[in-house]
Amino acid sequence: MSELTLLEAVNRALAFELDKDENVILIGEDIGVNGGVFRATDGLQKRFGAARVVDTPLAESLIAGMSIGMAAQGLKPVAEIQFMGFIYPTIDQMLSHASRLRNRTRGRLSCPMVLRAPFGGGIHAPEHHSESTESMLAHIPGLRVVIPSSPARAYGLLLAAIRDPDPVVFLEPKRIYRMLKQELEDNGEALPLDVCFTVRQGSDITLVTWGAMMHETLEAANKLEAEGIDCEVIDVATIKPLDMETILESVQRTGRCVIVHEAARTAGFGAEIAANLAEHGLMHLFAPVVRVTGYDTVMPLHQLEKYYLPSTESICSAVRKTMAFA
Repeated sequence: MSELTLLEAVNRALAFELDKDENVILIGEDIGVNGGVFRATDGLQKRFGAARVVDTPLAESLIAGMSIGMAAQGLKPVAEIQFMGFIYPTIDQMLSHASRLRNRTRGRLSCPMVLRAPFGGGIHAPEHHSESTESMLAHIPGLRVVIPSSPARAYGLLLAAIRDPDPVVFLEPKRIYRMLKQELEDNGEALPLDVCFTVRQGSDITLVTWGAMMHETLEAANKLEAEGIDCEVIDVATIKPLDMETILESVQRTGRCVIVHEAARTAGFGAEIAANLAEHGLMHLFAPVVRVTGYDTVMPLHQLEKYYLPSTESICSAVRKTMAFA
């Protein structure tokens, strides 16, 4: 068992599936010789060959379109988009074709592909390299959207995504690519998709988050424990389809909820969770649901980036406000 970063866990999962299933093929810009912009595919072309780990032109629509064609013919492509800010040219392919292939052919064809992309801010990158527009992708029927929050989640969920018979968008929070290490056995065991994970149990308030914000949310929960506030922390992991049942069960016990994400506030995925709580859990709430989010503006350059991202203190402040509501 090794201690791995999230980035290394992604590499191990890709290697495991390449070794196990000859139909798995990686494609993307600079993923072969250079090992990807963050080195997520480092060493894989040398190990498995240029026919299995394919460098493509700088053409995101082509990458997505090729993946759909491969998937329709029985291959299992895993495509990398270098940054989420470059994912938008793929939307036509993913919305118009990948998400509809099973329905369009009445089940005759499926689209077992994964579209990987680093996302989120926090690494002092330019604006298009720091996007968090996961709710836009979650709005597309037929797409599954998965976001890991730790090395173990990245390994297990990516294995499950590659093995899934339908298209998965796999968003990797690059701020924590190398932030933390976790003991992880490279045994090929997948984690379940479409479920939330309860990371920390508590009785006073439910904190819901995903991706890199799990780090600050857990810090806030530990800090608030010293103040006598017992926080339950839920990692959404798969935002589409959403496991609302786990969130509702938690809020039924705690009566309060704070939702944390770094994406812009308006139409962020936290709003979908809040709407579900209002629709199905209103009678269990002791206080309004509070969101701690990014701002409705372009991600600023690095000198102001820390003011955009939710902080441990802003989460603590939201929890205190919710606990004080009479």
